Amino acid sequence: MSFFTDEYFMRQALSEARLAAAEGEVPVGAVVVCRNRIIARAHNRTERLNDPTAHAEMLSITAAADMLGAKYLSDCALYVTLEPCAMCAGAIGWSRIGCLTYGAPDVKKGFQRYAPDVLHPKTAVRHGVMQEECIALMQAFFREKR
Repeated sequence: MSFFTDEYFMRQALSEARLAAAEGEVPVGAVVVCRNRIIARAHNRTERLNDPTAHAEMLSITAAADMLGAKYLSDCALYVTLEPCAMCAGAIGWSRIGCLTYGAPDVKKGFQRYAPDVLHPKTAVRHGVMQEECIALMQAFFREKR
């Protein structure tokens, strides 16, 4: 029996997103979970690394694959605070992540709009976990930027 819930893991992703915001990055955080254990965590680093591909999802997938020594993450779940973009969804598809859970929808850049079929067919998708908290963090960040 597990004491960890989707909300627990999303809170961990939100902690990563807060780190991103503190660094002036768009506040997106991600954690990869395998057998109820966080094996990778990351937040956006596009500004710091001057790399448009340094999204939280990409960095956490790379770290998880390295940790497991495998390119396929079918026994893993990815928790991310914002709906992945098409680039990240492609990486999620190629890595065959077993489950994607995201908090807030991204109506402008989310994969559901541009590439709804890019994930691996066996990847389960859950959305809306702690959605209000994820949205509030994003809104506060951009309100401060303006």
